[in-house]
Amino acid sequence: MSYKGLPLSAELHAYMLEHSTPPDPVMADLIEETLKALPDDASMQVAPEQAAFLRILTSVMGVRRAVEVGTFTGLSSLSIARGLADGGRLICFDISDEFTSIARRYWERAGVADRIELRIGPAADRISELPGEPHLDLAFIDADKGGYPTYWNELVPRVRRGGLVLVDNVLWSGRVIDPRDGQDRKIVAFNETARADPRVELVVLPIADGLTIARKV
Repeated sequence: MSYKGLPLSAELHAYMLEHSTPPDPVMADLIEETLKALPDDASMQVAPEQAAFLRILTSVMGVRRAVEVGTFTGLSSLSIARGLADGGRLICFDISDEFTSIARRYWERAGVADRIELRIGPAADRISELPGEPHLDLAFIDADKGGYPTYWNELVPRVRRGGLVLVDNVLWSGRVIDPRDGQDRKIVAFNETARADPRVELVVLPIADGLTIARKV
C-alpha cells in the first residue's frame, strides 16, 4: 500500500493554521488563558485545527444530541456546542471543578452555556445515567486513556446508526508503533479493540495526536 502522507514540520503546521479560519477572540483567549494558567496541563487542550474540525463536523452532521468525555478548560466543548443544530444539547463529563470553571466562563462568553450540561464525577459511572437506547448523534472521548475501553463500550450502544464516535490521542505521539510503557500499551490495546468492533466502521486521521472517527453501522 503506497504512502501519500506528508511529514508535518513546524513550518508546515504553521502554514496549515495560517490558511485555515483562525480562532475567534473567544477561542483565542481561551487558548491563551489555558497556556498561561495551566502550563503543565495545557497539552490536554485540543489543538486549534481539532477545534475547527469538531465545529465543522458537528454542523455538517446537523448534530442535536452530543456527549463529551473529558472537558478540561472547554475548547472542544465550545467547538461542538457552536456547531449544534437549533435546539441541540451537549452533555459534558469531567471530574475537575477547577478546570471546568474556566470552561464555564467561556461558554457564557460565547453564548452557548444554555446548550451545555456539565456533569461532574467519574464518567464511567455517570455515562450510565444516559438513556440506554441509541440516541446520540456524536460522542467525543478525550479523557484518561485507561478509561477509553469503558467509555467506548458505554457510548457506542447509545449512538444512533450513522452517528459518530470520535476518540482523541490515538497515535500517542507516534508511540503506538513502539509502545514502551503501560500508558503506551493502553492506547495500543484500545486501538485494537476499536478496530475489531463490528458495530462501527472507522478511520484514524493524523490530526494533532491522532483522531479516530468511528461511524455506527
